Amino acid sequence: MHDHPKGDPALTTLEEDDHSEAAALRLVLDLHPAALTLDELNRELTGGGSRDFSELDATRRAVRDLAGSGLLHRPGEDEMVRPTRAAVRLYDLWER
Repeated sequence: MHDHPKGDPALTTLEEDDHSEAAALRLVLDLHPAALTLDELNRELTGGGSRDFSELDATRRAVRDLAGSGLLHRPGEDEMVRPTRAAVRLYDLWER
């Protein structure tokens, strides 16, 4: 069996993406109402701001896909990552 460079060799690409999305959303909601830029979010998720393309790409894909699902607003020119009202409301309900 080949070693998987990012961790568990049994994880599929879809599972890795789901993990990235969950981590990004959890962090954005934990910090709300403060917001992070894409670079700041990547630094937080990678433990210091990895410049490894695959890790940066995973963060960008997570934000893109979460925005497509209606859980994050699409980052504008300021590249700030912010949750939608629906995501914040769900988070509030979960935290009760």
